[in-house]
Amino acid sequence: MSHSLDLFGAASPEGAWTVGEVTRQARAVLEGGLGPLWVRGEVSGFKAWHSGHWYFALRDRTAQIRCVMFQKDNRRLPAPPADGTQVFVFGRPTVWEEKGEFRLTVIELLSTERGGLWQLAFEKAKAALHKDGLLDPARKRPLPLYPGRLAIVTSKDGAAVRDIIAVTHRRWPFLELFVIPTKVQGDGAEEAICGALAVLGRIERLDVAIVGRGGGSREDLWSFNSERVARAVAAVPVPVISAVGHETDSTLCDLVADHRAPTPSAAAEAATPDRRDVLADLGQLGARLARGLGSKSQRVTQRLDRTLDRLGGAASLLLERKRHQLSAIGGRLDALSPLKILERGYSLARDAEGRVLKRIAQFPPGRAFRLRVSDGEVAARAAGDES
Repeated sequence: MSHSLDLFGAASPEGAWTVGEVTRQARAVLEGGLGPLWVRGEVSGFKAWHSGHWYFALRDRTAQIRCVMFQKDNRRLPAPPADGTQVFVFGRPTVWEEKGEFRLTVIELLSTERGGLWQLAFEKAKAALHKDGLLDPARKRPLPLYPGRLAIVTSKDGAAVRDIIAVTHRRWPFLELFVIPTKVQGDGAEEAICGALAVLGRIERLDVAIVGRGGGSREDLWSFNSERVARAVAAVPVPVISAVGHETDSTLCDLVADHRAPTPSAAAEAATPDRRDVLADLGQLGARLARGLGSKSQRVTQRLDRTLDRLGGAASLLLERKRHQLSAIGGRLDALSPLKILERGYSLARDAEGRVLKRIAQFPPGRAFRLRVSDGEVAARAAGDES
């Protein structure tokens, strides 16, 4: 039995429906009968408006759905999806009354690839950094053994800065700390972190820097996966320790930094020596130096003793030789001595002033003189001429 179409039964109480009434009614029916759901499809015709909203279509082989993702929701994502990307979206079906279109208001968007859009954005930035050589292990600088100045780039209100200050004060209280406060998550965090890192180049005699934050979700930590922030870390003129407060995943900052620490406290330990260990090392070094000096002094003393023995023997030998030489010379001098001549029967005449009288003319008759013989002197006088 066929049913005839009731032309007037479908009218509104006021008569014909307006376009606005129909779209509103359709929206109410659709939203009431079909709640939020997950949909899989391929992104097509993506556009990002100045307002920050994203507009695109989600399609498969048989159909497509117009989608909108407002800025308050898409700002949590690391990057917009490219056309052709297979994604999962979670959204609310609705009717866009102004255009009479069925559409999906997207709240969450995930790539179907492993790790979603986060991983895709991470790998893209990582590839760019690798191309520029910023991930080369050879460019990593060693941390200073005994730093004098340390800079901390993190939130001034977070637990990270308190942990770093507490650990460094306990381990190396001689350290001078510079805290460069910055926003570490949310809108404007990337720009703030890059600005704070740029300040490090203006701190004189800076030895090392720590950049990071405490723990958080992947979304909270995403600022440290920014390619821009990673390049700013690589540009710091002193060794940098990255401490982004997570144990398993590595951020781009971790990869370009000179040293990676799982937590801010671990970063503080990596940056500073423990004064107790240093004091113990100094004590051991002092003991080794004392033993070394004692051993060396003993060897020097033994060497000096041997040298003195050799010098004493050489001096004795030299003295003996000189004694023999002196005896020989003394013998020759003794043989030439006038006294020896006197002992052979000769004598020596001298006047009262001690002058030696050698010629006859020096002996006038009656002149007194002294005659030196071998055993003394004899007073004498020259005799007169008897003829």
